[in-house]
Amino acid sequence: QVQVVESGGKLVQTGDSLRLSCIITGSTAGITATGWFRQAPGKEREFLGRITWSRENTYIADAVKGRFTISRDTAKNTMYLQMDSLKAEDTAVYYCNARIFQGLSILHDYWGQGTQVTVSE
Repeated sequence: QVQVVESGGKLVQTGDSLRLSCIITGSTAGITATGWFRQAPGKEREFLGRITWSRENTYIADAVKGRFTISRDTAKNTMYLQMDSLKAEDTAVYYCNARIFQGLSILHDYWGQGTQVTVSE
């Protein structure tokens, strides 16, 4: 089992920066990648980016590229989402995900409870 806990969400102003954290614990040896998603009211969950567990290769979705970055502190088993130049449309619940692949198939998905980010104009 893998446990995923996000933190850091809060109310900020347009143009502010914010860093979210995600602590990943438990049976982490089999994790393929960890990533960030978000879900705004009335919208589907949106993929923001991921970092591979072993090589720490990162990928950021085009929608937030240039403003969001993902990093990880291996010693702390913590992944971060640095968000800069925040906009009102970034308002959403942000979720951390730990994914285990078997070949090309997703074997397990582990989700955190989400952390609310609200950007006011």
